[in-house]
Amino acid sequence: MTSLLVLGGARSGKSRYAQQRSEAIDGRLAYIATAEARDDEMHQRIDRHRADRGERWFTIEAPLDLPAAIAEADAKADAILVDCLTLWLSNLILADRPVPVDAIERAIGECRHPIALVANEVGFGIVPDNALARRFRDEAGRLNQRIAGVVDEVVLVAAGLPLSLKA
Repeated sequence: MTSLLVLGGARSGKSRYAQQRSEAIDGRLAYIATAEARDDEMHQRIDRHRADRGERWFTIEAPLDLPAAIAEADAKADAILVDCLTLWLSNLILADRPVPVDAIERAIGECRHPIALVANEVGFGIVPDNALARRFRDEAGRLNQRIAGVVDEVVLVAAGLPLSLKA
């Protein structure tokens, strides 16, 4: 694995798949977390994810400045897992900040270590009934397309099963 994008729907197994692929690499592993614990349920989710990772992992929290977090992880780890691009995008939209797709593409291209990025595939659902949700869906689709264009491998996970889209 050099650079990998793992796509899937909610609870599809995409994060587990990306973690397993990352753990197949020897050495120290960086987990870049983009989620923010804004309620008790999200705190519990984050705690479960942390418990699933072993001692080889260290965490960098990056709700907004993902390019800098990738550079930091690349300097400290032998492999990197970003989970997830979709939450990062949501954080940026809610903060009314631009989405620095060019900077993410550069960070991935400059990464010296294997990197796996997780993202939701939100385009399989219905057309949202409000402008913010439509903007989010459209931005997520564009982001996934751009990242898929620069990584070496793309895998879609559905029902826990990986389907190679780009190898």
